[in-house]
Amino acid sequence: MSMHSEIFGTMNGETIHLYTLQNKNGISVNIMNYGATITSIKVPDSKGNIENIVCGFNNFEAYFSEEYKKNAPYFGSTVGRYCSQIKDAKFQLHGKEYTLAKNAGENNLHGGNIGFDKKIWKAETLNLKGATGISMEILSEDLEEGFPGNVKVSVQFILNDSNELSIEYSAVPDQDTPLSLTNHTYFNLNAFSSSVENHTAQIKAGKKLVLDGTGAATGKIQPLEGRPDDLREPKKIGEVHGKMNDGFEHYYIFDKENFLSDKVAEFHCKKSGRSLGVATKEPGMLFYTGKYTSNELQRENGQEFGKYRGFCCETHRYPNGPNIQNSPKFITSAGEEFKSTTIFKFGW
Repeated sequence: MSMHSEIFGTMNGETIHLYTLQNKNGISVNIMNYGATITSIKVPDSKGNIENIVCGFNNFEAYFSEEYKKNAPYFGSTVGRYCSQIKDAKFQLHGKEYTLAKNAGENNLHGGNIGFDKKIWKAETLNLKGATGISMEILSEDLEEGFPGNVKVSVQFILNDSNELSIEYSAVPDQDTPLSLTNHTYFNLNAFSSSVENHTAQIKAGKKLVLDGTGAATGKIQPLEGRPDDLREPKKIGEVHGKMNDGFEHYYIFDKENFLSDKVAEFHCKKSGRSLGVATKEPGMLFYTGKYTSNELQRENGQEFGKYRGFCCETHRYPNGPNIQNSPKFITSAGEEFKSTTIFKFGW
């Protein structure tokens, strides 16, 4: 196991560092402290070829290109204070209405104009046995982007020799506030030599949240039995795309008990032999196959991103949770610790 850092860029007079976690099996994970963002994950294939399998860039400046800012795909970033869309960019809490930034039409998306993905995090190396890791922290201030309360937030990225990348979140507010954190990495197990439509996907969820025309969850829960997007048995992503005549942007509600850690999803690419397993404590996952990702985006080495070139496993609380009755744990109380863990396990 090893970890090293290098200077990746500068922003507002502050140095941005890139941290590399590496295990004995050839996996390496690059994370920068701007946005607590995963920029690269390199994993062997079945023939031993080590290749990058996630969307991101080799140069810090690429995250500020006009095309990237216009498309706003959130490649690899830590998202908060509240993931996904909040309808009409407002919610009620204790009889008071809070108004948020409208950065997705009339809705609030992924925390607002300056969410956690656009903050410089303070990083510290973790001293671990049998693993290597980095911890990153920020303070989100009261009424930042419209959300109440000061919140101390930390995220830890830990890689072990069992080929597991654990992402552990902790946050403590001084007022009751909505909290829902996730990582927004896009995966392509074929190292972008093809789209993800040739991957198989399995998600242990018999229900999903219904989204309205704006992309916000309505609170209505739809059973998936007999539908093409029922992924409880493995299905080829491209075949389901064809039957839906659309890509995935589904919030799946897991069959497991809420907030107990369990394996919830598995993805395979036959051509590369790579697999990705997902385990989480969260109640559900926004599964997204990049249907809005700009075809103009690519890594400096020519790896092409774009539509259906990467999939996201955004494990988090219900989208639009502050406006959905009986949404599980969408509020973290003053002094309470928000805790969440998601584990990505790589195979080949």
